[in-house]
Amino acid sequence: MAEVLTVNEEEKRLIQNAYRDLLRSIKSEMTEEDRINIRQAYELAVQAHSEQRRKSGEPYILHPIAVAKICADEIGLGPTAVICALLHDVVEDTDVSLEDIRKKFGSRISKIVDGLTKLDSAYNAESPQAENFRKVLSTLVEDVRVVLIKMADRLHNMRTLGAMPRHKQLKIAAETSYVYAPLAHRLGLHNIKTEYLDLCMKITDPENYHEIARNLAETKRSREAYINEFISPLEGRLDEIGAPYHITGRPKSIYSIWNKIKNKKVPFDEVYDLFAVRIILDVPVDKEKLVCWQAYSIVTDVHTPIPERLKDWVTTPKSNGYESLHTTVIGPKGRYVEVQIRSTRMDEIAERGYAAHWKYKGVSRHPDVYERWLDSVREILENPNSDAVEFLGDFRANNLFNEEVFVYTPQGDMRILPKGATALDFAFGIHSDVGYHCSAIKVNNKMVPMGYKLRNGDQVYIITNKNQKPSEDWLKMVVTGKARSKIRSAMKDERRRKGEIWKEALERKLNGMKVDFDKSVDLLVKNYDMESHADLYYAIATGEVTIPEIFKSYKVELGKDGSRYLVEVEEPVVIQPVPEPKPRKQRKPKFTGKPRLLINGEPAERFNYTFASCCNPVQGDDIFAYLTANAGLKIHRANCPNATNLMANYGYRVMKAEWISTTDTTFVADLRITGIDDGPGIIERLTNKISTMLGLNIRSFNIAGHEGYFEGRMSLLVKNTDQLNMAIRALKNLDSVSTVTRIE
Repeated sequence: MAEVLTVNEEEKRLIQNAYRDLLRSIKSEMTEEDRINIRQAYELAVQAHSEQRRKSGEPYILHPIAVAKICADEIGLGPTAVICALLHDVVEDTDVSLEDIRKKFGSRISKIVDGLTKLDSAYNAESPQAENFRKVLSTLVEDVRVVLIKMADRLHNMRTLGAMPRHKQLKIAAETSYVYAPLAHRLGLHNIKTEYLDLCMKITDPENYHEIARNLAETKRSREAYINEFISPLEGRLDEIGAPYHITGRPKSIYSIWNKIKNKKVPFDEVYDLFAVRIILDVPVDKEKLVCWQAYSIVTDVHTPIPERLKDWVTTPKSNGYESLHTTVIGPKGRYVEVQIRSTRMDEIAERGYAAHWKYKGVSRHPDVYERWLDSVREILENPNSDAVEFLGDFRANNLFNEEVFVYTPQGDMRILPKGATALDFAFGIHSDVGYHCSAIKVNNKMVPMGYKLRNGDQVYIITNKNQKPSEDWLKMVVTGKARSKIRSAMKDERRRKGEIWKEALERKLNGMKVDFDKSVDLLVKNYDMESHADLYYAIATGEVTIPEIFKSYKVELGKDGSRYLVEVEEPVVIQPVPEPKPRKQRKPKFTGKPRLLINGEPAERFNYTFASCCNPVQGDDIFAYLTANAGLKIHRANCPNATNLMANYGYRVMKAEWISTTDTTFVADLRITGIDDGPGIIERLTNKISTMLGLNIRSFNIAGHEGYFEGRMSLLVKNTDQLNMAIRALKNLDSVSTVTRIE
């Protein structure tokens, strides 16, 4: 990574200018000590990274300076975070130690820098990414700045990914969308979350990203003219409120527009709410709610509202602290426009999230949502024995949800849970013991199953029984990480308790045979293909393996040194007649011929590989290879639905894969087609376009019509993505076809 670095005069000026720019971006008040410490951190970082350059060729020190600037300028953090951001890579990448930092800057800064430093031991773990993320989160509950600096670091890395190899770009983007984007949402960092998702899409789906960006650029002038036309009649009426205000209109993110196109199955020019109009009112906290509703009344007087699209996060803020009134109205020319109404305080919290929360701590009438959230993180961290990937899954489930339900205790206290949460999730949300001993549940005074999915406004009453214990089935009834973590922990304790009794029985038997207990159990665990001693004891407790059965299969032998040890009894070999093989049912191949690939730069023929059925890659698709546990290498598309999870948790198993152009191979590609069912000729027109005009083979075709609408699924054999895109364009050009999308 490091190389001898000769910094020229131009680069010295670049570094000094970046540092001055950083100092100007710090908005919070600084003491003289803060200024001295920032200067010392900068000088230490310059010296420590003096022999390093980034992949792009620029001096490495520009990266920590940029991260520190994001912390100060875009997140709104103060001098301590700036110092830590400047030092965030020195322990990991240079000879500077944590002790050096502690002596120079104190224990608080050394602790934050330690949280930002990757674990050396993680590289031997099942998932290094998950292990390192668990370390970051364990520091989060002590000082949230660790995660905020980590997010600034990730944002700068995402902005400068261009110099990285393609397969590394995919891994970093997957980890970002899997963990960092939802975490930014949870901490209320709206702008950073939006940029994460846009930058991830730019890497994983560049074609659609650039198409939407181009469309937004082309429609910018007409969009601005429309926003002015929409705002104009509002301005005079809003003056009546008598409070300072300003109105802005800006386009939604490329990622959110693409989601609408995918989910609503409409082309770009039919996505009407491409932008949101925001009304920000500068009023005291005690008048915020009243004035926001006054503004809402004016907006819905001027433009026709769509009542079911009203979202009131002023009365009940989101669990990440977000407060705003959202409504959708019908503006000029019949177009839908989303309007967001909020105060200056609400707007700052919406943009800067957790960092702005400190500025207004104790000002809002609402409880501290972040403290409640950090308590839930602490509870998940209480289970230190959980597998890192399992932990990360629990953390995501419990903490990084987007949609929420608001439910109530019998005393009327509100609880916020993720959409899809069950009555049993609620029980564990109240307290772990209430969850463990939950025996029955009433919702709105009616008995319901434990797996009942909660709805907004439900009042939940938990009936407990001290003899009740969690069972394996409970894991299927919960969605929150806290509930899953606690149930699994209880199950492990129960397994351990049951196993202990049989451990003693096995120990007595082996001691009676005068053989070494630990070595004998190691042999049994290995031969029964179990993961641990505890698994063996539990298998004996449940009758899966019995002690008499074990000692029918093993005997004691005497070693040359006189020691006694257990060996497996060899069974006599019985020669069985070879049965006539049954004829195998021939499956239709996913592709014909053998496509030529390079995996990590070597011919793919040297590896055992197959194409993943979850995404059916076609020659020309952006691909990667993933080393499975027992099925060799699987070739996936970069935008495969499973890619994010695989790369985020098991990035070390991902290998670079690329096509070598061939013409004798065909691949399966599945398309979903929707449109107007205008009579019996539709099937003929679709198949004629593909088979006769384009000369492509249709592998299968299903279509169903209902009340003037049809939806079909067509499976084609194509040689490459050029042929596939040509087929998609040809089908879209048919008059009766509305959408054609490739099934991922």
